[in-house]
Amino acid sequence: MELKVIKIQKPDEINIILGQTHFIKSVEDIYEVLVGAIPGIKFGLAFCEASGKCLLRGEGTDKEMEKLALENARELACGHLFILCMKNAFPVNVLPVLRNVPEICSIYCASANPIEVVVAETEQGRGVMGVIDGFSPRGTESEEDVKWRKNLLRDLGYKL
Repeated sequence: MELKVIKIQKPDEINIILGQTHFIKSVEDIYEVLVGAIPGIKFGLAFCEASGKCLLRGEGTDKEMEKLALENARELACGHLFILCMKNAFPVNVLPVLRNVPEICSIYCASANPIEVVVAETEQGRGVMGVIDGFSPRGTESEEDVKWRKNLLRDLGYKL
């Protein structure tokens, strides 16, 4: 077995959701729940089929995001992996509906941070071992940091 670290390529403002699903109809089901959750959402989705023809399958409402998802999926090349690239949308708003898609097994990360994926490669294929999301902590928040965090959540409308 060989371990590799693969960096997700994306613009800073793009949010990524990376997960594992198990069935070819996942592409359509994920598409449907996303457009139902956020009218006008801009996203691209790629799915790495792990049996049959083992094709990369893509969908989306934004060709740029779909291309980005397919390029990253091609680099990762892990069976039954899906990658969702979202423009002007946030994971917190779509994770609840994604968790209700019956084929989704797990979600590895949901982030706009720089992402590195630790991939194991064997003779059979590749699989995700883990995800490095962002950076290591640089300290503990101060009272001023707590105030900033709470104000930000209220400014964004996530807290009253």
